[in-house]
Amino acid sequence: MSDAYKKAGVDIDAGDRLVNRIKPLVRATQRPGADGTIGGFGGLFDLKAAGFTDPILVSGTDGVGTKLKIAFETGQHNTVGIDLVAMCANDVLAQGALPLFFMDYFACGRLSEDTAADVIAGIAEGCQQTGAALIGGETAEMPGMYPDGEYDLAGFCVGAAERGTLLPLHEGPEAMRAGDRLIALSSSGAHSNGYSLIRKIVAEANLAWADKAPFNPDKTLADVFLAPTRIYVPLVRPLLEGTLIKGFAHITGGGLTDNIPRVLPDGLDIRLDDAALDILPLFEWLQVQGKLSDADLHRTFNCGIGGVLIASDEHTNTVLDALQKQGETARVIGELVAA
Repeated sequence: MSDAYKKAGVDIDAGDRLVNRIKPLVRATQRPGADGTIGGFGGLFDLKAAGFTDPILVSGTDGVGTKLKIAFETGQHNTVGIDLVAMCANDVLAQGALPLFFMDYFACGRLSEDTAADVIAGIAEGCQQTGAALIGGETAEMPGMYPDGEYDLAGFCVGAAERGTLLPLHEGPEAMRAGDRLIALSSSGAHSNGYSLIRKIVAEANLAWADKAPFNPDKTLADVFLAPTRIYVPLVRPLLEGTLIKGFAHITGGGLTDNIPRVLPDGLDIRLDDAALDILPLFEWLQVQGKLSDADLHRTFNCGIGGVLIASDEHTNTVLDALQKQGETARVIGELVAA
């Protein structure tokens, strides 16, 4: 076979080897509705086999952003795939849908089989945490588009909910109203937002990713800032059965102040209890080191809260008890008020 394409920078054989290498990872994500195989031109999913009667499909797409730069600089590629799944799956969850299948796009200038395998292993791990099948993806080797050792990621998640069960609840007797409580779910750190600013602050502090974190000497900065985004599907899924919660806000770019209002109907706003926010030390360090105002801090980072549930005052203790049984230290951080 001619090696002209390989001389131009594209190694088809390496791509084929990668597909064979990741097949066991893909099979590990098998679930009802998907057989967990790859290699065809499209991925298949059977909604009936997944147990749905009258489903509404919900889709989401996202990336990991400049958090990837830390992976490039440290050579640690096994967690960013979890980030990729989390950013998409948590968005689908915010509509009250359960993620069903996932597809990824991995683009690079020159394919490193080991790097790509590490990334996809993380994607498979994220899919297993989510309960979604990895049913396909695309690996694009494009010489000249990316420097050696760098790549970009995009993810695509599809979930479903039975008709009439979607979130947020804006109509009917269970609709959101003033007095409903805001319940915080903790984050694992910065998740996948604010990394352009994080990298700037770390660089201006003359610190390296291998250095001990000033706010946590038991971990390096790489350990802290490559911690993968939490996947909230296992935690929230039991609460979707019935009407225990009226909404779920995934706290990404824009923080609490911008993301919670995205799930509210007209006429309602939020009142946050500053004393209950309990900002994590890493964000306090970023604020001091970066000389950030409170407004900049709260609109750039999640500050330790990766998700917010909305529940009636009547159901709040039930929700808190259910979360506690799953090991989650959830807390009320505010309420809905008339706009």
